[in-house]
Amino acid sequence: MKHWLTSTAITLALALPAAAQDYTPDPAATPGGNMVVTYKDDVATLDPAIGYDWQNWSMIKSIFDGLMDYVPGTTELRPGLAESYDLSGDGLVFTFHLRKGVTFHNGREMTADDVKYSLDRVTNPETQSPGAGFFASIAGYDAVASGEATGLSGVKVVDPATVEITLSRQDATFLHVMALNFASVVPKEAVEEFGADFGKHPVGTGAFSLASWTIGQSLVLEKNPGYWRDGVPYLDQITFEVGQEPVVALLRLQNGEVDVPGDGIPPAKFQEVMADPDQKARVVEGGQLHTGYITLNVTQPPFDKPEVRKAVNMAINKDRITQIINGRAVPATQPLPPSMPGYTEGYAGYAYDPAKAKEMLAGAGFADGFDTELFVMNTDPNPRIAQAIQADLKAVGITASIQALAQANVIEAGGAGTAPMIWSGGMAWIADFPDPSNFYGPILGCAGAVEGGWNWSKYCNETIDAEATKADSFADPADPARLEMWSDVYQKVMEDAPWVPVFNENRFTMKSPRMGGADDLYVDPVSIPVNYDYVFIKE
Repeated sequence: MKHWLTSTAITLALALPAAAQDYTPDPAATPGGNMVVTYKDDVATLDPAIGYDWQNWSMIKSIFDGLMDYVPGTTELRPGLAESYDLSGDGLVFTFHLRKGVTFHNGREMTADDVKYSLDRVTNPETQSPGAGFFASIAGYDAVASGEATGLSGVKVVDPATVEITLSRQDATFLHVMALNFASVVPKEAVEEFGADFGKHPVGTGAFSLASWTIGQSLVLEKNPGYWRDGVPYLDQITFEVGQEPVVALLRLQNGEVDVPGDGIPPAKFQEVMADPDQKARVVEGGQLHTGYITLNVTQPPFDKPEVRKAVNMAINKDRITQIINGRAVPATQPLPPSMPGYTEGYAGYAYDPAKAKEMLAGAGFADGFDTELFVMNTDPNPRIAQAIQADLKAVGITASIQALAQANVIEAGGAGTAPMIWSGGMAWIADFPDPSNFYGPILGCAGAVEGGWNWSKYCNETIDAEATKADSFADPADPARLEMWSDVYQKVMEDAPWVPVFNENRFTMKSPRMGGADDLYVDPVSIPVNYDYVFIKE
């Protein structure tokens, strides 16, 4: 991983067009057809400035484009709406040269003014974007975030095909940030026409456009015939059917009615699927940079006391929880997953020790425990994991009532700061890009601890925030000094214990026999869960 980061950073800085040449599609790919994907819950939004869950992430990525992109099935950067860029000698000024002739779904040509508008919009506090903090290195961000300015002074339109972005400091992750959904280019007139409902009426430059959306039933994307990348997408249409229980979706897959069960293989059926050669042949497995965790809202008593948060960490039996998902994970000791640069080898975290947890609770003034609530997504196995957490807490005197809700409702409660505890399963963090900073800013940093943000513990340690900023102020993302700084940041976070890191999970999904395309596309590390632009129907 370190070698990849180093080589990629150097190559892209020197010559973007020569790096990460376009993906070579499958020569056997055939155009046409309708792919059917199921989900238990409806989609919350398709606004790229707002959407931030694994369900809508790849949908948004297929509707919109950013200046940068990734080679399908990988975390390797490639050109997006910018066909090339120049970088100043001090590493602070990026001049992006846009592709000409790219049009939005409404037929208007995309220009540098749209790039400027989109970056101003996503960083404007009124947008309440959970990804605003990603852009903190752009000059003028602080003024926008504080309300002193309405636009980023560091983003300048040079001409219709050129945009210049000046940073306030070197940022090792900047090109990855420009490949995030949050950096997608949107047309101002469409945002103004639909206002808060833009997420239900998205207009982008992507491979697919929204054809219909019947709330609670289905969402349909249709092929963009004018898409700027040659030869793709292959599919004419993608139908997302919602309200489908994962077990029902599996049965429908077996009957040839579904192509991909969006919620994955139900844990209760996992061993049965893997024991059947015909079903096992349809399984696709992929690694992922993932951590499942419990958030502890540090603004709500008694979780405002570090001793209570540490006690909760010691109360959770992580080995037992991994057994609930058939051993498809390893217990976690820290926010970063083991394969992420910056992971601290040998760090033990908080060992499972109910007796010590009780002792710490008593020392914090809670010898008799306390009552609280644990929010959880209502899709299996998450309610069962919540019950295991509930039992562990009960054993040390904490009574937690379980609030099992639809994904969108849990996310809303987390963003609003009304949930004392959240089990992140089904929404747990999967890295947007392979860098340790991505596990900090949006979910542990001060920038994410805002209304609508994904820092559901509402944890904000300004001293650690400053150290995280220093760790990102490098030109080379793989600099050993930088990774050591990130290791220190996460160990200090664990001292404050705003989370209980529970496990790091591998991905398992299934596809119908008629679906074509490399397996990597069905466990794409960036277009989670499926890269819809490049898969196809064989029959």
